[in-house]
Amino acid sequence: MPDMLVKLYDLPDNGALLERLRGQGIVIKRAMTGDKQAIVDFVGRHFTESWRNECEVAFAHLPVHCYIAVKQGEVIGFACHEVVVKNFFGPTGVLDEYRGLGIGKALLLECLSAMHQNGYGYAIIGWVEDALAFYEKTVGAIAIPDSFPGVFRDLIKLG
Repeated sequence: MPDMLVKLYDLPDNGALLERLRGQGIVIKRAMTGDKQAIVDFVGRHFTESWRNECEVAFAHLPVHCYIAVKQGEVIGFACHEVVVKNFFGPTGVLDEYRGLGIGKALLLECLSAMHQNGYGYAIIGWVEDALAFYEKTVGAIAIPDSFPGVFRDLIKLG
């Protein structure tokens, strides 16, 4: 479960993907504080308590450090940045029934673009379990050797 490093100054354009998703009734947007409870509850219901806690931290920043995918007024995916430590992407998740449509890619690129706009040249994708190939292919991320558990090593309960 290594961390990964990604260049933020060389990200692929996200415009065509966002437009294609809009054509399917899926909107990718930055979360707003008024939607905090609904989004945090969504993450807690469909993912892990740890991710729920991290997502909640995203709302301590303005603008909010969370992007969401919405279809017919319902959250179907999310991605956060800078909620564990500065310059880290994650957590992120998309409901099973919507995977494979490019939603995760769109959320990733929106977060990484926001991080680049905030002045970072590189970002860390933290604690990558099953998505190494996805991040390598999508944004050219590379695994950081000996990076697990990294910044997570001081958690009371790892995992």
